Amino acid sequence: MRDQAEKLRMKMLQSQGSLGRSIAVVSGKGGVGKSNFSTNFAINLSLQGKKVVILDMDIGMGNVHILIGKTTQLSFKDYLMGEATLNEVMYEGPSNLKYIPGGSGLSSVMEWTKQMFDSLIIAFEELQKSFDYILFDMGAGAANWSLDLLTSIDEIIVISTAEPTSITDAYSMMKFIHLKDQSKKFYLLCNRAYSKEEGQETLQRLQNTMAKFLNKEVTILGSLPEDPVVRKAVREQVPFSIAYPDSPIAKTLKEIVIQFINNDEIKVIHAPVQSNSFLSKLRSIFSKGRV
Repeated sequence: MRDQAEKLRMKMLQSQGSLGRSIAVVSGKGGVGKSNFSTNFAINLSLQGKKVVILDMDIGMGNVHILIGKTTQLSFKDYLMGEATLNEVMYEGPSNLKYIPGGSGLSSVMEWTKQMFDSLIIAFEELQKSFDYILFDMGAGAANWSLDLLTSIDEIIVISTAEPTSITDAYSMMKFIHLKDQSKKFYLLCNRAYSKEEGQETLQRLQNTMAKFLNKEVTILGSLPEDPVVRKAVREQVPFSIAYPDSPIAKTLKEIVIQFINNDEIKVIHAPVQSNSFLSKLRSIFSKGRV
């Protein structure tokens, strides 16, 4: 497995700068909105005229296809098992986005074989030739095979919320990856922030912890707000960037993506200031432990 991971890494590194840009979206724990972010991030890349494919790497438990309201017969697992071609497991999504579902209703635990890893290498080579961005929506947490895979990907976006357990798990995830590859570039994003200050505090805490304990610089992208349109979009099975393009979260994410594409010197982007509802204020007070 280790040899195969190194082979994959070398294949990806050889093509950097000339072919597709590979990005992994990770989180230390589930429930932080990672797949929702990945899907809408990919859609925004497509809306900017980029050729994008999103791979649902939560093998057996993937839900990207559910978020965009699609029913799929085949998944990436079928390809890895040699039961389907890469084209057969690739589907058309909204805004010219392509996606490869991880599959659902199956066990999330897979025994990776040499043949499967060889298939993985072949798939990535083909995708890098055809797309500007290859986005990997990784399963929550860290498994040995996923950590090996992450060392071969160009950049990693780490999603956290303001919850202490989420921050701790996000740091642990980055630490695991950093120990395998100290050159890896990390971007931080706080999701479901109840205020600009909450997002800033969360991201600064993670950035400072990485610098203090691992001597590692990480880049802050910004924060996305807790926005009721997200749940509405999930129920409607239409990504919020398409269903509610004028919502605070959609506008903020669009700004983040444009900056990311242009490789601008990253400035921290937070949601626009809004008048908080009573409930939002109350939750913010409790989350900061003021009562």
